[in-house]
Amino acid sequence: MIEALEVHKVYEGEVKVQALRGVNLAIRKGEMVAIMGPSGCGKTTLLNSLSGLDDITSGEVFIAGQPLSKMSDRKRTRFRAEEMGFIFQSYNLIPVLSGVENVELPLLVSGVKPRKARARAISTLELVGIPELAHKRPAEMSGGQQQRVTAARALVNEPTIVWADEPTGALDSETSEEIMDLLCRLNEEQKQTFVLVTHDPTVAHRAHRIIRMRDGLIEHDEPNGKGVSG
Repeated sequence: MIEALEVHKVYEGEVKVQALRGVNLAIRKGEMVAIMGPSGCGKTTLLNSLSGLDDITSGEVFIAGQPLSKMSDRKRTRFRAEEMGFIFQSYNLIPVLSGVENVELPLLVSGVKPRKARARAISTLELVGIPELAHKRPAEMSGGQQQRVTAARALVNEPTIVWADEPTGALDSETSEEIMDLLCRLNEEQKQTFVLVTHDPTVAHRAHRIIRMRDGLIEHDEPNGKGVSG
C-alpha cells in the first residue's frame, strides 16, 4: 500500500538539515504501523513525506503503486482528499462549526452535495461513538471528544490510509487508551491502513509493527506479534 525507496529530505536554509537520509520502507494494506524515535529524528517529516504533504528531495514514494512525484500538485491534493485521512495532536477543528459541520467539511470541499455530506458525517459520528456531539462546538467538548470528532473527520471520506501524528499526545492516559481502542477497532473493521507517529510506548504496542527512527534513518523495524487479519 505504501512504499518508500531511498527517500531523502533536506531542508535548505542558513543551516542545511538532512531530515531523512535514504529511508526504505514498505507498509501492507490494513497494517497499523507506529513510528517512534527521539525528537528531531524525522518521524513527522517521514509521515509528511509519505503522505505527500511535503515534497521529498530525492527518492520515490508509491501509494497503491502510484508514484507521488509523477502527480501534479492538483492531482496529489485530490488524491489526498479522496484516499487519505489525517489526525493531528492539535485537533485542528474549526471553533465556529459544530461537530457535524467539522466532519462534513472535507466532503463539501471535494464537491459532495450538502445533503449527502451531512448524512455521511452523521453516520461517521455514529461510527466513532459520538452522535450526541453533532451539534456541539469544539469549546463544549473535552479533549477526548474533540479527538473523536477529528477521527470522524479523517474517516468520513472512507480513506484507504489514515495518517496520525501524535493522536493521543494531548490526552490523559485513560482518554488515550479510549482513542487507541477506537483506532484499533476501525483498523480491524474497516481494513484501513494506519500510520501513527507517537512517543508513547503504550500506543505503539497496539500497532502491528513498530518502526524506530534515529537521525533520519530507520534504526529498527519490528513486528509486534499482531498479524494483519483478512
